[in-house]
Amino acid sequence: MTSPATEPKPPLFDLIVFDFDGVLTDNRVIVFDDGREAVICNRADGLAFDAFRAAALPVLIMSTERNPVVAARARKLQVAVLQAVAEKGETIATYCRENGLQLSRVAFVGNDLNDLPAMRAIGYPIAVADAHPKVKAIAWKVLDTPGGAGAAREIAESILGLL
Repeated sequence: MTSPATEPKPPLFDLIVFDFDGVLTDNRVIVFDDGREAVICNRADGLAFDAFRAAALPVLIMSTERNPVVAARARKLQVAVLQAVAEKGETIATYCRENGLQLSRVAFVGNDLNDLPAMRAIGYPIAVADAHPKVKAIAWKVLDTPGGAGAAREIAESILGLL
C-alpha cells in the first residue's frame, strides 16, 4: 500500500509541444550547394522523448517551416509533427479541441517571436535559455538550457522528474 507521500503525482501537462528551429536545434542551418539543408540536434533529447513516451505523455513538434529535416527528426523521435504552420496559436487551439485537450494543461516550448501566439494560448509557456527577450518575458519557466543543447532533456529531468 502506498502512502500519500509515495503515490505517483499526476502529470503536470497533458501535452508538450516543441518548436523545432531554435528549440530542438541551435537555430543554425547548414545549406549545401544543391540547396539541401542540415541541422544539428542533441542526442540527449532522444532520451527525453523516450521518457515522455514511457510516461504516456503526448508530444508534438510544430514548425513554421516545411522541411524534410524536421520530418526526419520527428520520425527518429517517434513524435507527431505539424509543419508549415503559419499561426501557431490557432493551430494549437484547433489541435487541442480536436483531441479533447485543455489548453490550460498544455506546455509549449519556444524561442522566437512567431512562438508567442502559441505560448499565450496555453497554460505552461516554456522558453529556452537563449530565447528572444519577449518570449522569456511571458514564460512560465525559462530553461537553463539554450536551444539545441538538450532542452527536452531538461524538461524531462528537472520539471517532470522522468529521468
